Amino acid sequence: MGDKVRRPRLTELLDQELRRYQDEHPNSARLHADADHLFGRVPMTWMGKWAGGFPLGFRAARGAVVEDLDGHELVDFALGDTGAMAGHSPQPLVDAVARRLRDGGVTTMLPTADAEWVAAELARRFGLPQWSFTLSATDANRWVLRLARMVTGRPKILVFSYCYHGTVDETFVIVDPATGRAVSRPGNAGPSVDPSETTRVVEFNDLAGLERELAAGDVAAVLTEPALTNIGIVLPDPGFLTGVRQLCDDTGTLLVIDETHTFSAGPGGATHRWGLRPDAVTVGKSLGGGVPSGAYGLSDNFARRTLAAVADGYDIVDVGGVGGTLAGNALSLAAMRAVLGEVLTDEAFEHMETLATRFAHDVESTVAAAGLNWSVSQLGARCEYRFAAPAPRSGGASAASADPALEDFLHLYAVNRGLLITPFHNMALMCPATTAAQVDRHRQVFGEAVDLLVTSGALEGSP
Repeated sequence: MGDKVRRPRLTELLDQELRRYQDEHPNSARLHADADHLFGRVPMTWMGKWAGGFPLGFRAARGAVVEDLDGHELVDFALGDTGAMAGHSPQPLVDAVARRLRDGGVTTMLPTADAEWVAAELARRFGLPQWSFTLSATDANRWVLRLARMVTGRPKILVFSYCYHGTVDETFVIVDPATGRAVSRPGNAGPSVDPSETTRVVEFNDLAGLERELAAGDVAAVLTEPALTNIGIVLPDPGFLTGVRQLCDDTGTLLVIDETHTFSAGPGGATHRWGLRPDAVTVGKSLGGGVPSGAYGLSDNFARRTLAAVADGYDIVDVGGVGGTLAGNALSLAAMRAVLGEVLTDEAFEHMETLATRFAHDVESTVAAAGLNWSVSQLGARCEYRFAAPAPRSGGASAASADPALEDFLHLYAVNRGLLITPFHNMALMCPATTAAQVDRHRQVFGEAVDLLVTSGALEGSP
């Protein structure tokens, strides 16, 4: 980061916000303190990632607003870290889930008419004709990688450094900045196999590196987001994704596009918006409006090759490692049909992107006025700022720009004034219920936070 950070002063400001957070959220603190039977005192370990030392417990969430246990209403730009991109409890989803619970079974391992409707809609949006369902994008990625290795006979996959594909074991690998070699990502918890043995890795936007790694001929599939999203938004250089497709074609490698976060780019994600030609697409989280859902789509060629392998004796319907008892259950499909058909519509994305553009412009203007070397990247309805300018072009560069203490201050400052930003990074997402007034409120609060950092001497922009 080019800006000068005075750590003692930043620590003082962070401590002030921390004390305010703890003072104003006693019921959330008590919920956390009393959770003696929850591992880590939270229902899921990721909920422990909170700048205030404990997460907010919440009473209700509707649209783009969350009400916490202490009665504070917060504008929600985190939206369940994409899981609630449709907004919280939109009425079509509530009605569809209620009908399914009232009139039919939740899960029977039998199909309903909703499944074909959702598959056809995903085919329309993403351009791939054959679809199957999971309960998460992690499962979708896992199963597609199994199919890719099955049809190619190749053992390895390739990902980009600091990618995010859920908890797929093979993807927790980065390029070591010191050696340029593949190493297990720092913090990788108990990998069953060192991912450098299963995976090749290069930096995003590095076509020369990709060509070098694919030349070995042992990669079944390149698994990538169209833009990195979980290390800050890292957008592709012009021509990069076209080059990835061409190198995959040249080496007989399958291309799998993970749209779980980049679905924010539009109704058909970045795949449709940028005219990509993947062999498979995976997507999850947001499809069911918070009801566990996921899906993967296959090209005609990939689907034919998969069925040919099955005819040769491979098993994808029982114990072959593809599928699950609850995958494609009736409740998930009813939720997906409601969300895709009535909530995350083509028209809704236009509204969401307009507000994201407004949000990004506000951040850019504030940062520029303060003379800070920060950057903002936008991907449809999603945008994110990084403490570096110009915007990082690779995962490694984006990781190097992180400043955890500065992030914690900005997150706590926002929460203490009624705004939720994703605690994992500086990401904001718009949903159909988000309003211009809520975006304007962020402009005000973010501006106050930056002004305090600068006028207090905690932060000084580079000349």
